[in-house]
Amino acid sequence: MEELKIVVDYATIGILGLMSVIAIGYGIERFFYYKSVDIKAYETKNRAEAELSKNLTTISVIGSNAPYVGLLGTVAGIMVVFYEIGKSGGMEPSAVVIGLSLALKATALGLLVAIPSLMIYSACLRKVDLLMGVWEDARA
Repeated sequence: MEELKIVVDYATIGILGLMSVIAIGYGIERFFYYKSVDIKAYETKNRAEAELSKNLTTISVIGSNAPYVGLLGTVAGIMVVFYEIGKSGGMEPSAVVIGLSLALKATALGLLVAIPSLMIYSACLRKVDLLMGVWEDARA
């Protein structure tokens, strides 16, 4: 059963780690793109919006789903703790509380990934709006 705990922990941490790397990577890529883009060079509004919003869906999906991945890890961790309680015929209350608190770390990690991801997404959306305003002003 100890192996299952380790698998649940590492799987949850691995998935959330990958999600955070992707979100931050795309956020950095967008930051440098927005800094260097010549918005007036785009001929159509649709083309400009498509280029400006590239990868934002991925950041949004990560931000909105990371808490669920963390919650899934927590539920799996709690199931392992309950299984151990049932298998042993009872446990000390302190051991139960420690097991449950360790299971909750997955939810915390999910939130730790989601909050910055959604902040990056919101900042990028604002920059897209500003750049589209510049594009529209240049066409007027």
